[in-house]
Amino acid sequence: MLLKRSKEEVVLLLLCGLSIPSILPFGIVRLFQGNLILATVDLLIVLGMLCIMVFVWRTRRVRFAGIAVTVFYSLGMLAAVYVKGVSIVFWVYPTMIAAFFILRAKEALMINSVSLLCLLAILHDAMPLLDLSSVVVTLILINLFSYIFSDRTSLQHFELNQQAEKDFLTGVGNRRAFDRQLQSLCKQGEPQTDACLLILDLDHFKKINDQFGHTVGDQVLIQFCSLLRSRIRNADSFFRYGGEEFVVVAMGVDEFTAARFAEELRALVEKTELLRDYPVTVSIGVARKLAEEQGQAWFQRADAMLYAAKLSGRNAVRVAREDKA
Repeated sequence: MLLKRSKEEVVLLLLCGLSIPSILPFGIVRLFQGNLILATVDLLIVLGMLCIMVFVWRTRRVRFAGIAVTVFYSLGMLAAVYVKGVSIVFWVYPTMIAAFFILRAKEALMINSVSLLCLLAILHDAMPLLDLSSVVVTLILINLFSYIFSDRTSLQHFELNQQAEKDFLTGVGNRRAFDRQLQSLCKQGEPQTDACLLILDLDHFKKINDQFGHTVGDQVLIQFCSLLRSRIRNADSFFRYGGEEFVVVAMGVDEFTAARFAEELRALVEKTELLRDYPVTVSIGVARKLAEEQGQAWFQRADAMLYAAKLSGRNAVRVAREDKA
């Protein structure tokens, strides 16, 4: 079942799950020893972790749950130190480190900083100044190193995702990025989003490769993408679907507006000299997303319009009309 969960869910579920066998035995032992206050703190932490695990498992809302886990765990740690004193101050270290696995680096650092100030208020009369200073310095270093590691890891993860979702030649989104956006736009239960697919295919591109070579063909693709990126809006997305086939996701437009937009793109490509003394044109199929329509069906309707544009002689735009009946 965990294989079907996101990595954020898995991390949160595992951290909560591991905390339960780590704390529960201490709570049971203290309960039998008559240390009711500290046993209550331990058992409340265990109960809180169980509730959060159930919440994440049922709702898959990791953002709220992550903050709740960190705050709850930090409060439990501070309560335990307040009740028991210096003897369990070592529990502060894994608590603060765990925050960086659950939250974003800045959020974890902020919560841990507040916890550290509270810890100082609790221990300032309970420990010699030198010992307290050592604890504070080591906690500051742990938070600093954890922050740097978490921040750099998040940055590298973002950069790797960006690279993995970009076409290596043209720099536009690749098919993986397109599939992800298509899935997001067609997610069940989400409000209907006005959007149109424009599938573009460079006409007779194989002839360019055969006549001028693949290096020249690659330069045509690069210039074509640069040309279109200068025209599409910030709200729109542009992807290379494969070979000489591209997709534009136009947001917030109906099929009539998308048709005009597609015609502008077609005319722009036709009048721009992408290859010297050789005409380069594009055929475009357009389809608006229908209510409750799945991504594959939406794409197939736009692709059928592209096929119709090519059958009509190429260098044309064809639009899927909605059935008003």
